[in-house]
Amino acid sequence: MLRHTRLAGEPADHLAAREELRQAEIDLMRHREKVAAQRRALPPGPPVDDYLFIEGPDDLEAGDTPVREVTLSGLFTAPDRPLIVYHFMYGKLQTDPCPMCTLWIDGFNGIAAHIARNADFVIAAAADPPALRQHARKRGWDRLRLLSCGDSTFKYDLGSEDKDGEQDSTVSVFTRDSDGTVRHFYSTHPRMADDIDQRGIDLLAPVWHLLDLTPQGRGDWYPSLDY
Repeated sequence: MLRHTRLAGEPADHLAAREELRQAEIDLMRHREKVAAQRRALPPGPPVDDYLFIEGPDDLEAGDTPVREVTLSGLFTAPDRPLIVYHFMYGKLQTDPCPMCTLWIDGFNGIAAHIARNADFVIAAAADPPALRQHARKRGWDRLRLLSCGDSTFKYDLGSEDKDGEQDSTVSVFTRDSDGTVRHFYSTHPRMADDIDQRGIDLLAPVWHLLDLTPQGRGDWYPSLDY
């Protein structure tokens, strides 16, 4: 059986503890694979409205380029491709861009080309196009499709906005049938339960996992827009 190589001067109890940890990590990996398989096996979800979004220019520097309208079904670029939507906490009662969402989207921008090989991916926010594009320019988001939800009820219907306009971050996945019907496949939120807050979409950002490798762990660190 594969085991850790003993480091020079490493006490036996440290080596044994590392091996016990390795086995726990293997168990965790196998459980994640089991959960992923359970997710993939979900039955077809309910049809959803063909929501209307407002999209700014592809070129983030072209601030004076007119915006255009695009439907949810129009976001699918090919048959049999899923659509992933990240609900950005920005707009309405969320008057400033969410730092945590910004951290995630910073990472999405870097891997957008890889995602595009397998799925369509967009960022949707309640903020209007000029505000959304301005924040995108500050962050250097040049590989992402950014959408304003405008007057649609998309975020409310998907649970990332309440009736007062309070925002929440969410990730939703949609599929499209051969007849054009768009279906909701899966959504997940940071708040998994009353006693589990801000952990539901940790797997979407490597930051937390790198910090979890350190003796201090992630602690109570929270991202900022100041860097």
